Amino acid sequence: MRTYAKPVAAVTGALVLAATLTACGGSSDAADEKVVTVYSADGLKGEKGDGWYDKVFADFEKETGIKVKYVEGGSGEMVQRALREKSNTQADLLVTLPPFIQQAGSKGLLQSYEPKGSDQVDGADKSDDGTWTSVVNNYFGFVHDKKELPQAPKTWEELLDAKYKDKLQYSTPGVAGDGTAVLIKAMHDFGGKEPAMEYLKKLQANNVGPSSSTSKLAPKVDKGELLVANGDVQMNFAQAKSMPNLGIWFPAKDGGKPTTFALPYAAGLVDKAPHTENGRKLLDFMLSEGAQREVSAIGGGFPARKDVKTTDANAIALAELMEGVEVFEPDWADIDKNLAAYVDAWKSATGS
Repeated sequence: MRTYAKPVAAVTGALVLAATLTACGGSSDAADEKVVTVYSADGLKGEKGDGWYDKVFADFEKETGIKVKYVEGGSGEMVQRALREKSNTQADLLVTLPPFIQQAGSKGLLQSYEPKGSDQVDGADKSDDGTWTSVVNNYFGFVHDKKELPQAPKTWEELLDAKYKDKLQYSTPGVAGDGTAVLIKAMHDFGGKEPAMEYLKKLQANNVGPSSSTSKLAPKVDKGELLVANGDVQMNFAQAKSMPNLGIWFPAKDGGKPTTFALPYAAGLVDKAPHTENGRKLLDFMLSEGAQREVSAIGGGFPARKDVKTTDANAIALAELMEGVEVFEPDWADIDKNLAAYVDAWKSATGS
């Protein structure tokens, strides 16, 4: 375990956009050759067209003439969609949070490709077999309503208070990446699956209910419909630009320190992609120095490349936010292997 100390980069993009697909899997005619289709977890697309994806996709199209078609949802949802389409592939790039990018790899959804610049990505943030690499780094977190709840809770245990009944919500584990992160952090903080499930069973008395997408929760917190919800630093920092009541915090177990873990946006080239070469070009572009520098200035989060250093106002603000927060590294191999069992345990504990 380590305490976060070094400056980090930042954010301004978020929220939801859905697109319809016209490309036919496995083949492309002349009209489709200048397209690339991205299936992605939510968080990097700007609500007002001002996110990192918005800028990167526009620059990529201007430079290459290749139009980006974009489909967004929860991490698990995107993997399941790609899995259903495996015999008629429609996506070229898949971008999800862990452990779903590992899941996509183990299900044979990704082909090996090491994009330019991936040699500057830390080994923990990319696969050994070249099937995926992080394009934007990020950390798990929670949000609170600064207007109705000026002082953020400090511990998990505080959330069991009756004042949070029907004022607390977290996205669904096994469906949303940030929802799955709730399980991962709880198991770490409480010292294992059983004590974590015991806690989450108690917390269910205050929980509003399931949500397939984490990004939908922040607006409810900003409006005061919720006091607390889960999220991630990149997305919530971005949303706070237009949602002034959002405050980011990290729960600790009673008597312990606040903790978090890296939750990067990781991208992989889809196996039998209809536009494989275009997918390679876009992945290269995402990891280019120029695009990585804009992660901070425009708002995608934390640069994935260790040789890209950012010192802008957002980076400074996030360094302050992360000060004193312990960053642990989950056992992703264990989580990939046992995710279904952990989600089933959560369903049993919470009656979900």
